[in-house]
Amino acid sequence: MLSIKGLTHVYPNGTRALDGVDLEIGKGMFGLLGPNGAGKSTLMRLIATLQAPTSGSIRFGDIDVVAEPEKLRRTLGYLPQDFGVYPRVSAVDLLDHMAVLKGIAGKGERKDTVETLLTQVNLWNDRKKWVSGYSGGMRQRFGIAQALIGRPSLIIVDEPTAGLDPEERNRFLNLLAEIGENVVVILSTHIVDDVAELCPRMAVLAAGRILKEGVPAELVAELSGKVWTKTIDRSELPAEGERNRIISNRLSAGRAVIHVVADRAPDPAFREAEPDLEHVYMSTLDASRRAA
Repeated sequence: MLSIKGLTHVYPNGTRALDGVDLEIGKGMFGLLGPNGAGKSTLMRLIATLQAPTSGSIRFGDIDVVAEPEKLRRTLGYLPQDFGVYPRVSAVDLLDHMAVLKGIAGKGERKDTVETLLTQVNLWNDRKKWVSGYSGGMRQRFGIAQALIGRPSLIIVDEPTAGLDPEERNRFLNLLAEIGENVVVILSTHIVDDVAELCPRMAVLAAGRILKEGVPAELVAELSGKVWTKTIDRSELPAEGERNRIISNRLSAGRAVIHVVADRAPDPAFREAEPDLEHVYMSTLDASRRAA
């Protein structure tokens, strides 16, 4: 169990990236959903012991993460949003080097570890290629392989599917789903579908605060009968926005398809829409902005 209490982080320039975050995260996939600039990457770096919080506590089992960062690092796998690789080094050699750094000293054990991981992430046939020449999806899969060295019990992946094509995204998500059955995996992303497809529990983070937390299906059910949609001319958007709480709009055939949250249809032109996790996310952010 990962327990986070009162976590606050203020950067030297005065930016408050996190403001009293409380979370309890057990085994399985946990989705941390939020827009760019919400504080997700800061939270991931604090959990990964790359930064120390201004205040608050982080515990993983019996480990005090803030006071004993080295203990957590022994059981941590981390795939940051951006990671660099050495030029002109093959996947098999680079993963072997990382295994040494992770404390796997025996040559035979390292060989078995590297072969197992590259096979698991479907890179065995490309093991002798330079990682710097990998496609985006291949590099992300290599990133997961290095994060799994040493069989970590806590794995953090930060915006892992950003920029991937649909095929690579599906392959990567399936890999994460397999990994997340027996360990704690935190998936930090701004992509709603990633959380909807993978995570039994989730939280929405914005402006450094947890705005909503729970089981995705239950959060969606809370909006049942409260999401309405209609299609209007784009010129009508400003006036419609003054009358109703528009949580999203998109263009279709040159017109705007809007969704609003209300207890009943705002006018006869609206029809009820089936709520989904994107409606939960957008309505949560909208309520936060209106309260600010």
